[in-house]
Amino acid sequence: MLSISDFSEMCLLSPQTLRFYHSEGLLVPAEVDEQTGYRSYTFDQVEQAALITALRGAGMSVKLVRRALDEPDTASALLHQHVSEVQRQRQAQDEAISDACELLRARPEPRLRHAPEMTVVSRLVPGSLVGQEPYDWDAADAVLTAAVRELVAAVRSSGATVSGTPWWAWAMETPEQKRKGLTAGGPDLLVNVPVADAAALPGDLEVRTFEARDELSIFIPGRTSMAKFATAISRLAEHPLGGAFIDVGRMRHVLHDDGVETAMAVRRLDEADESDGTDEVE
Repeated sequence: MLSISDFSEMCLLSPQTLRFYHSEGLLVPAEVDEQTGYRSYTFDQVEQAALITALRGAGMSVKLVRRALDEPDTASALLHQHVSEVQRQRQAQDEAISDACELLRARPEPRLRHAPEMTVVSRLVPGSLVGQEPYDWDAADAVLTAAVRELVAAVRSSGATVSGTPWWAWAMETPEQKRKGLTAGGPDLLVNVPVADAAALPGDLEVRTFEARDELSIFIPGRTSMAKFATAISRLAEHPLGGAFIDVGRMRHVLHDDGVETAMAVRRLDEADESDGTDEVE
């Protein structure tokens, strides 16, 4: 039998850690003196201690390690499951580091630009997820990304050419869409893909004309979040335009590979009374 101090030295685990593992049922001593409370271990338990150390060193929780020990047949699958989660977390951390570097390197600044007239293919994405609490940006991005990919694939398979960067906007064109936008669920989304050779497109694709307009836009790198969305809106709203204003109802989100560009139509103050309430795609 090995005393806790000898076992601790052999396994490179502190006595405090061994006591913790005992309390959690991970590594129960072979004997515990009822009078003194001294713990004793056997040489056979060294191998179990080494396995626990390896699994804990891999970042597995005590609960997951206990399950791996109690169900040896599932241990390998549990480890692979944990590895997948660690890789997902590392990817998220890498993206966050990249975002931080970009934001520290240069503060995003609004810019005025002219968006030319474009022919676009549009598709409605029901359910904007706006009514969810909390809003799941990752889920929304996944839905939008899938819709854009399907639309791009449909355009290319028809022989037409994608001629610009896709974007999404809230669907607020028809009276029905506007009514839905006022409900708790919020408006649906509309994805748009600029195209050339529109004549080659099949009839089941909705083709529209995006009218030329001046825009104020801001690009924020990385994955979308509420903080980034709010930052984009506040920065655009604070930017001086002098005799003009941004039309929030004609906002679009351009989906670049490395981030999202939020753009709003710029209108002169003398145009305010001419608003017809339509979205950016006519």
